Amino acid sequence: MKTQAEKSRAFVELHRRGHCFVIPNPWDAGSAKLLEHLGFPALASTSAGFAFSKAKTDPTIAVRDMFPHLAELAAATDVPLSADLQAGLGPAPADAARTIVESAATGIVGCSIEDATDDPDQPLFDIGLATERIRAAAEAARGLDFKFTLTARAENFRVGRPDLADTIRRLQAYQDAGADVLFAPGLRTREDIAAVVSSVDRPVNVMVGFPGFDLDVATLAQLGVTRVSTGASLARAAYGALMRGAREMLDHGTFGYAAEAMEAADLNRIFAPPG
Repeated sequence: MKTQAEKSRAFVELHRRGHCFVIPNPWDAGSAKLLEHLGFPALASTSAGFAFSKAKTDPTIAVRDMFPHLAELAAATDVPLSADLQAGLGPAPADAARTIVESAATGIVGCSIEDATDDPDQPLFDIGLATERIRAAAEAARGLDFKFTLTARAENFRVGRPDLADTIRRLQAYQDAGADVLFAPGLRTREDIAAVVSSVDRPVNVMVGFPGFDLDVATLAQLGVTRVSTGASLARAAYGALMRGAREMLDHGTFGYAAEAMEAADLNRIFAPPG
C-alpha cells in the first residue's frame, strides 16, 4: 500500500493547472475498491451517501462519527482520498483547525469544509467568520507533515440562496485565507461555472450527478474546471437499482433485475487480497 505522503503527492499532482479529473464519491469500502479498480485516480467520501448506508439523513451524521468510515475507505484503496466533512467539528475557527488535524489521522489526504450552518434561519456563516474558519483550517493543514489539500465550499446554491456574486466573494475570501481548492455545489450553467473559474486562481471543483446538469467532462475542462465530483449520486443510483429490482419482484414476481447484476466471480476477483 502507498503511504499517506505518497497519496498526498499524487493528489497534489492531479490538481496541476490545465488538468481536469473526475473524483467519484464512494459510500463504503466496496464501492471505493470498485472505483479504484476501474481506474479513477482519486476518491472522495460523501457524507450523504454514508448517511444513507446507515439508514440516516445527511444532516444527522456527526463529523466525528465519520472518522472510522474514512479510515476504512483510506485503508481499502491505494488512491488518494479526500473527505466531505460538512462544516467540521464545530462553528469556531478552532473547531475547523481541529477537524483538519483529527481527520488527517484517518489516512485521508484532503477534505472540504463548508460554510453552511444547518440553521434554516441563518443557513450560511457570516463571511467574516467563514473566512476565519478556512484560515484556521489552512494553518492547521500546513502544520501536518504532508501536504493536506483543503477545499473550501461556498454553499449558497445548495441552501437556496443562489447569489453568484456572493458565492464568488466567498470563494475569493477563502482563497486568500489559504484554501487549495474552491467549490460551490449547485452550479449548473456554463456561464456560472465560467464566472467562478475566471474569478479565482485556485483549482475549482464542480459537482455533477443531479437532474438538469448536462455538461460533460470535456466541456467542464474547456471551462477551466480542475476537479469533477459526483456527490451522493452514485450511492443514489445504486439504491435506485435496488428499489427497481425490489419493486419488480413485488409487483410482477419476476427477477429481470439480475441480468444487470455483477457476477459474483468478478466481485470476488476484484475484492480478493493481493497475492
